[in-house]
Amino acid sequence: MKANRRKTLFKNTSAQVGIGTLIIFIAMVLVAAVAAAVLIQTSGTLQQKAQSTGKQATQEVSSNLMVKSIEGVRAENSATDMSSTIDLLKLKVALNVGSSPVDVNQVVVSITDGTTANNLVYAGNQKSYASTGASNGAMAGFDSSSAAVNLQKLLTANTTIISNTIDNANHYFTVDRVRDEDSSFSQGNPVMNTGDMIMLYIATVSPGAETAGYSAVGSTDTSAGLVSSGLNLVPRTVVNIILTPESGVSTNADFVTPSSYGVKETVQLYP
Repeated sequence: MKANRRKTLFKNTSAQVGIGTLIIFIAMVLVAAVAAAVLIQTSGTLQQKAQSTGKQATQEVSSNLMVKSIEGVRAENSATDMSSTIDLLKLKVALNVGSSPVDVNQVVVSITDGTTANNLVYAGNQKSYASTGASNGAMAGFDSSSAAVNLQKLLTANTTIISNTIDNANHYFTVDRVRDEDSSFSQGNPVMNTGDMIMLYIATVSPGAETAGYSAVGSTDTSAGLVSSGLNLVPRTVVNIILTPESGVSTNADFVTPSSYGVKETVQLYP
């Protein structure tokens, strides 16, 4: 017969004690604390970057100009003596729904008639054409309170920056406010807010109109002499205009001038 075997469960109630165990425990706590701090810092940085990126993306999508209409004006001496070209474009511009404010001072307007292309900045912009490190790039004689004066300078004058003379007509554009309920828009601070509408003027004086010396363009006295923009907006000309704000989507406005201007001083071009 087999002898009855007695099974006994061995119990070990002793544990590691001493300074070595304490050091290991403290090291584990420190590692966990450092890891937690790194995770918290990383998540905070990622959150800030995500918010900044989201804000910039929203601004890029929402900041958008709308061209409501475009009229062309012919230079003239009288109702029966008018230019054969469109010599001034008047763009009625507003902000799209939900758009962020737009600083017109930073808008670049590109216009081409298929032969000549002009890139224009706001007449009060002091930096774009300035000499290095200076703030002397604004249109000569720019008036921070009078849109009429600025339009006349645009059509009839030039600007000298150091020793470089440029024609205003093919370097600048000017604006005037049409609707500005909060009175926030001015020549010196041309910032468009929600609901604002402006008239943007682009000089398109042709070489022929400059030579002919017409005395007026609309209500603007040009007896001092028109300055050519290099553009030649005769009938049936394909014109492309692009408005590019500092941030946001560019706005295109394409049109073809009528087959004949007839006896009209002002011609509807767009839409």
